[in-house]
Amino acid sequence: MVDMKQLQALFGGTFDPVHYGHLKPVEALANLIGLSKVTIMPNNVPPHRPQPEANSQQRKTMVELAIADKPLFTLDERELMRNEPSYSADTLQAWRQESGEKAPLAFIIGQDSLLTFHSWHRYDTILDNCHLIVCRRPGYALTMSEEAHQRWLDAHLTTRVEDLHTLPAGKIYLAETPWFDISATQIRQRLAHDEPCDDLLPAAVLEYIHQQGLYR
Repeated sequence: MVDMKQLQALFGGTFDPVHYGHLKPVEALANLIGLSKVTIMPNNVPPHRPQPEANSQQRKTMVELAIADKPLFTLDERELMRNEPSYSADTLQAWRQESGEKAPLAFIIGQDSLLTFHSWHRYDTILDNCHLIVCRRPGYALTMSEEAHQRWLDAHLTTRVEDLHTLPAGKIYLAETPWFDISATQIRQRLAHDEPCDDLLPAAVLEYIHQQGLYR
């Protein structure tokens, strides 16, 4: 009998701001593969993209508001404590050390991130510490751009959900999650032009954004 309570997943991002395009696919994923806990980890200084407009405390508060009524999610603020770039490889290595050798751990990414995965800092260590769960995104290729990278993907791919629950790390699972055409950039642009965003993010987050005068 597979223990479906064991698998823990980590979901990182800038969350500037957090929105339904982050939350709803992960909620669907949890139902799809039997996840009982997803840890949201906001980045502090993302190395591969422009720096966030909202500060660390504001982004932390927005995530707290977004997940207050969602027991699936917990918040981990360790990366917000750092002043240097947040590298997923380092965080996942620390998470593995804290969780022990046998705990099944997974890192949730989007399909766009999988296609650039080989450019990540110490990418080759990540599957030593966790599984990768990839949320499908329309419009993105299903194959890697280089043959060597495709061989790497093929070697680690699994279609068996049981593998995620019974093995501690090392597998890549492509999940058929729903796609919500929402981006933080789109939300920031709409807010800057006083356009409504009620359907894009939780009401408590939107209220906080207005209180703080963010994205004006």
